[in-house]
Amino acid sequence: MTDRLDRSDDPWQRRWTWDRRFPPRWLLVGFTGTPQFPGDDALALCADIDGLFVDLPPRPRERFTLLDCMPEGALASVLNSPASTTGGSERAWLGNLWLSARPDDPAARRGWIGEQLLDVTIVDHRPSKTSPEHLDIDLDGLADVQDRTDGVARPDDVTGWVLSGPDGAPCGVCADITGLFRESAEPPVPHITLVGCRPEPPLLTAIAAAHQTTKAGLRRRRMSADVGAVAADGSAVPLVGGNVSGTVMSSAPSALGPDLLDVTIAADAREPHPAATRDIVDLWFAGRPTERNLWTRYDRTLRHEWAGVALAHHRYDTPDQRTGTVFHLDGRFVTDIEGFYCAIGEAINGPGGYFGWNLDALDDCLSGKWGAATPFRLVWHDSAVARRHLIAGHDRHRHAPTVTLDTLLEMLTAHGIDVELR
Repeated sequence: MTDRLDRSDDPWQRRWTWDRRFPPRWLLVGFTGTPQFPGDDALALCADIDGLFVDLPPRPRERFTLLDCMPEGALASVLNSPASTTGGSERAWLGNLWLSARPDDPAARRGWIGEQLLDVTIVDHRPSKTSPEHLDIDLDGLADVQDRTDGVARPDDVTGWVLSGPDGAPCGVCADITGLFRESAEPPVPHITLVGCRPEPPLLTAIAAAHQTTKAGLRRRRMSADVGAVAADGSAVPLVGGNVSGTVMSSAPSALGPDLLDVTIAADAREPHPAATRDIVDLWFAGRPTERNLWTRYDRTLRHEWAGVALAHHRYDTPDQRTGTVFHLDGRFVTDIEGFYCAIGEAINGPGGYFGWNLDALDDCLSGKWGAATPFRLVWHDSAVARRHLIAGHDRHRHAPTVTLDTLLEMLTAHGIDVELR
């Protein structure tokens, strides 16, 4: 069933095949049970995985209230704006807001950095019931969490909150905040099904314990696996951020063929990849894409997914192109920062290429071993598109200051890149 590329026991170094009319599409590598030192064993080959790629509705915005607040700085300015006093919304927008402990609080002394609210708009304000000279301020925004399932724990040793902007500028203090602290939410996709699954021995052990309800049985049913996309040649590449973890609930014979199972797993809390990520992965099935600009059909979220798939398929054993090489960046579709990362990836490493998907990653790539040795020359065609779109401001998609064209040019030139804007 498997043909090893070498003598390594690494599941990612094998070619995976089976005797079916269709190829396997997914490899799961991880562990079952609750071992003290988890390993990376092959758990299963699958024809499909239901629940791995799902479009969720937009994350709902949340309501917070700053209690007994003494505003200053940007918060005071927004409160005094006409929009805040007349019920408007756009001019009452505040941006991101940090809440941290007072400097003399035990939480501050132990290094707790606080919590952040994102994309905040002031909804209403009124005199505080406990201190009429202070305000209770209602906010609309988002808690800064990895995904919508994450909880936010209230620190026990905070006696008051210091408010500040992303740049550290003071915004006042408050006695407490409501709406922020919560338990972890239920997973938005409660069950994942391995469809047309050929379990390897570790997963077979978990499946055999599917009806055991003792603590030991529940431990045996646990599984956690990284998901890899299996290509037409049987090689497998891990999907960045692709993971199936939870408790094995049941298994049943699969309609896809004898000796295959459909295995249902009660999933741990996490958000799935967008549905179209599957389509992006499929573009690599027969090998790396040969056509440029396939990423241009996608929105910002999926352009980021594209860069993640490109990262997963990046060949680390390919030497950098020599210093002084001239690369041409097609700037016609750089209408957002995600588009820039896709475009420079293809400029340096060809169709489907990767050369960073955030500023830190771009900085790493410019340091070598990612396809190009510096210094080199970058000819940026149709740069006026980026000049129009990558402008200063607050990026409400990323909940952060925008990455401007000037920021990118400064980073490129700092690494000795000769950039020619056309």
